[in-house]
Amino acid sequence: MRNLKTVLFVMATFLSVSALAESKIAVVDIGAAIFGSEVAKKRQGELQAQSEYASLQAKYDSTAADINALQKEAESKRLTWSEEQAADYQKKMEYMRADIELTARKLEGEVRGLQNSIVKELQPKALEALQELVKQESVDILLRSEAVLLADPQINLTAKLTERLNQKTK
Repeated sequence: MRNLKTVLFVMATFLSVSALAESKIAVVDIGAAIFGSEVAKKRQGELQAQSEYASLQAKYDSTAADINALQKEAESKRLTWSEEQAADYQKKMEYMRADIELTARKLEGEVRGLQNSIVKELQPKALEALQELVKQESVDILLRSEAVLLADPQINLTAKLTERLNQKTK
């Protein structure tokens, strides 16, 4: 019984390998195609130009610079500080870390919201373009690039999908 299962498994493997050899396989990263499109790049630029986003980014950068300056000061003076000065430093660092974490979460929320709107807007056109591309390229099996460990770059359709998506959104 065990030998029969092994023989059947080996036969199935050979049959599936020979079937794959006759099929045209391609790989695509739909997300990369969508976010590489001109529309997505334009929307990202618009977000970065908004005063709210720009002020959040400036606050993040300023706080990061303050943290770095405070850390450098601590490195050079820590050994000479009293307990009170060390506690004061620790308190300042905790406040700054909390500030930068909150600002980072706000920035991430803005970016995530933009990404969701871009996907919602472009995904139907990307899927339509992908179907056309698969038909044009005579692809029998299409795999997500995230699911593939190694693939010849020639079978990656992502750049072609981005080009086609750009044509559809002009």
